Amino acid sequence: MYDQDFQDKNLQCVECSATFPFSADDQEFYAQKGYSDPKRCPTCRANRKNNNQRGGGRGGFGRGSKPQFEVVCSACGCETTVPFEPKSDRPVYCSDCYRNNH
Repeated sequence: MYDQDFQDKNLQCVECSATFPFSADDQEFYAQKGYSDPKRCPTCRANRKNNNQRGGGRGGFGRGSKPQFEVVCSACGCETTVPFEPKSDRPVYCSDCYRNNH
């Protein structure tokens, strides 16, 4: 499919400076997808992915730390939290009442 002859090579991780293999098969896959060569070793990529999923990475858009507002459900009267600031002119429901009514 590609005229390029891929050969196994070693790359250096920009995070930990470890050398890691970049196989010919992986290179062909990356080329097919239009990806550039990886900059991080598999361990650092996995660590970065885990940190981003927990909201610890740069540009995480505040994941994991959304403000929560305590409210009383307009339908059943139980206390609950919602991820938005309620407006006084609109009812707010707990997740159960919202699911049952919408």
